Amino acid sequence: MFTGIIESLGTVRQLSPGRTGLVVETALTDVKLGESIAVNGACLTVSRTGRGELGFDVSPETLKKTTLGALRRGEMVNLERALRLSDRLGGHLMTGHVDAPGRIVALKGAASGKEMAVLFPAELRKYLAPKGSVAVEGVSLTIAALHGGRVTLALVPHTLKSTNLAKKRVGDRVNLEVDALARYLR
Repeated sequence: MFTGIIESLGTVRQLSPGRTGLVVETALTDVKLGESIAVNGACLTVSRTGRGELGFDVSPETLKKTTLGALRRGEMVNLERALRLSDRLGGHLMTGHVDAPGRIVALKGAASGKEMAVLFPAELRKYLAPKGSVAVEGVSLTIAALHGGRVTLALVPHTLKSTNLAKKRVGDRVNLEVDALARYLR
């Protein structure tokens, strides 16, 4: 389980030719082999550690269901370690199982930060509600508005400074995960 509170940014160093291996440079320390880390919201298992880098094996299913296969060398990724039972729950409960990619359709400045509008697949609509939660690239966000297949989200300055969402542009695909509680309540 994860909370959507990003712990660190990482930099993609390698995505192997077969697109099954990912290496990320990171400031995270004391990471163990087999540990779960959410990379842009997708739960991956650490398969290699060393000298400020983490390696992950990425399954074909993960590449199919997420945007990880489109990562480029030098691109920033959001990293979050799995939740411990003693941690504060600052975001919302997430599994790290991306539901589907969405596409950013609008970005505009706001009084404090930015507003981002994302198109989402129709099958996710039943899990989304104004003032509810959704994870975008692994970041826990509150839904400001819903209009058809479009969700509007407020990005506060701290979120823009601490995540890769500040680098996103209109047209970019992003990983989406609906709130786990909304899924089970439904």
